[in-house]
Amino acid sequence: MKSITGLFIIMALIHLIWLTNITLLKSEYNGIAMWLSTGLFIAGTAFYIANRRSEEDQ
Repeated sequence: MKSITGLFIIMALIHLIWLTNITLLKSEYNGIAMWLSTGLFIAGTAFYIANRRSEEDQ
């Protein structure tokens, strides 16, 4: 998978978490939403670094 595709999917998931928290849950779970978004951001960063390193090896 290309790095841009993986990053786009992770970004869409982060926005989906916040949209769900605000609209469906009436912002009652801000801490959980922030924790999940931070985890996805760290996962996206690790994915990007791993993908860049594999591209440099080729």
